[in-house]
Amino acid sequence: MCQTEGFPALKVPERSIPVPRSISVQAQAVLGRAAGNPLVWPPYPPLDDVDAWLEYIDAADANMKAMIEAMPDPGDDAAFETLQIGDAACFRVPTGPDPEDGSGNILLTIHGGALIGGGGALCRVMACRAAARIGATVYAPDYRMPPRFPYPVPLDDCLAVYRAVINRHAPDRIVVHGNSAGGNLAAALMLKARAEGLPLPAGLILETPELDLTESGDSFQTNAIIDVVLQGSLMAANCLYAGSHDLEEPLLSPLFGDFAGGWPPTLLTAGTRDMFLSNAVRMHHRLRAADAPAELLVYEAMPHGGFFGTPEDDAVSSDIRAFARRCWS
Repeated sequence: MCQTEGFPALKVPERSIPVPRSISVQAQAVLGRAAGNPLVWPPYPPLDDVDAWLEYIDAADANMKAMIEAMPDPGDDAAFETLQIGDAACFRVPTGPDPEDGSGNILLTIHGGALIGGGGALCRVMACRAAARIGATVYAPDYRMPPRFPYPVPLDDCLAVYRAVINRHAPDRIVVHGNSAGGNLAAALMLKARAEGLPLPAGLILETPELDLTESGDSFQTNAIIDVVLQGSLMAANCLYAGSHDLEEPLLSPLFGDFAGGWPPTLLTAGTRDMFLSNAVRMHHRLRAADAPAELLVYEAMPHGGFFGTPEDDAVSSDIRAFARRCWS
């Protein structure tokens, strides 16, 4: 994490942080269980140990799979097709007939997973759930990832899928969405598409996004441990993804990009206990400073990714769905 030198650090006495009464009973139970049985992530392997990273990613994906299976969703059994777009794979989940005039609503969703996980079957399940959640035909890039495919391969895969989608559908019928690490790629995709002269979509949804790989924001310090999902720094995974590139490059940390000269209407979400809260807040200010239309929604006591099945999660889905529909209308 980035630390400012030359100033004393605030020393916080050890204390207990209670579960707030301001959230639903279901969400209170989630935080209570997390306090009693905290999630512990194993230490990251050395950056040059490819086999160890592959084992780490397999274990992390297994944990994510178990979490998904613990919360069945009606969208899990949705019909889908697998597309191959150059070197990039993509899942497509239709929600009805595909109008020949390109007037159907399209969501291009980019999965999370710390830029190293969440691919394959997990990407497919998340695509099916997104189609049911938003009510649109979904395209989900199953982008290649480190350690075998570091930056810029994952972003290039997303760009290849975006090119294919805008060739098949009108840009004003497309909303781009990214969750967590997918939010990083979704924002970087907008910077890359604009630089290449491609039309931008009708809207952009950055759900608890990982926009700053340097981890310079305040909430990386204040919400560490308090965020019962992330718990601490992801710097090793960030460096694995970046390879030899500087973490401050805008296509790696889109927070530091130039947003003047055109940007789609953007929704940013985060929670008050989310370690990525500063990412969303700072991005909101940067977009507003560039006169780009942007909304920020912050949810009470929510850790990274939500509570996983509470009324608060339903509220997030409702807010995202409403924003997407405004973009399509």
